[in-house]
Amino acid sequence: MSGPLVSVSWLAERLGDPGLVTADCRFSLEDPAAGERRYREGHIPGAVYFHLERDLSGPRGARGGRHPLPSPGALARVLGRAGIGPGKTVVAYDDQAGEFAARLWWLLRYLGHDRVFVLDGGFEAWRGAGLPEDREIPSPAPEVFEPRVRPEMVVDARYVEHLPPGAVLVDSRAPERYTGERETIDPVAGHIPGAVNRFWKEGLGADGRWLAPEAQRRRFADLLDAEEIVVYCGSGVTACANLVALESAGIRGAKLYAGSWSDWISDPSRPVATGREPGLKRVERKG
Repeated sequence: MSGPLVSVSWLAERLGDPGLVTADCRFSLEDPAAGERRYREGHIPGAVYFHLERDLSGPRGARGGRHPLPSPGALARVLGRAGIGPGKTVVAYDDQAGEFAARLWWLLRYLGHDRVFVLDGGFEAWRGAGLPEDREIPSPAPEVFEPRVRPEMVVDARYVEHLPPGAVLVDSRAPERYTGERETIDPVAGHIPGAVNRFWKEGLGADGRWLAPEAQRRRFADLLDAEEIVVYCGSGVTACANLVALESAGIRGAKLYAGSWSDWISDPSRPVATGREPGLKRVERKG
């Protein structure tokens, strides 16, 4: 395994391995209870469930965006209760092609746990292959998860405001949200001035599986000479999917602006840009 993904056949061959933890991360922004409900209706045998807002995010405040990072201690306790500890291999999946599974993938790496992968094609690929499903809720033996935080993986708004020379800011949202033509979630439309748009779903094929590493590398070809890459989205979730794609392409070391757009616009003094080009029609917001 040289990249961030594993296939359904790889996972199927290892079900029941005591060193493996399968993590169901299904979630819906429109109905936050839907993912856990679908998990209880059927999941990959042995999978434990992680809720985006309850387990993989911290409490919301005036700043920090819609899905702030959980504290390392709180997340470590959640991971330990799920049976994740030293030496365990974690495979995360959802039914949104990795949209939410990527968040757990990134968080585990952020806390120093590298043996984590995203299931290519997710639950739909598993079901499409005719592989078994289960309704039993597992009770894993708890582990002690010791976080080894990598602070260099994450940045805040102040860092984004003063990006170093040669750094590139990547917006992972749909093009119409980037341009400001249509905003479906946040109260302000547009993008951070200077950001380029790389919609995370463009890293997927028509079958819902991730593009091959060579194709991912072509997506980011114009960023290969960047001194640094900082990725954001609406709230720090789907940006992690682009980080999976970058890792697959062999482009390592990209950072996450964890608060992302929803944090950026929480301060009305920060500038907003609209249009199809980075920084086009820069707008200074007052009050």
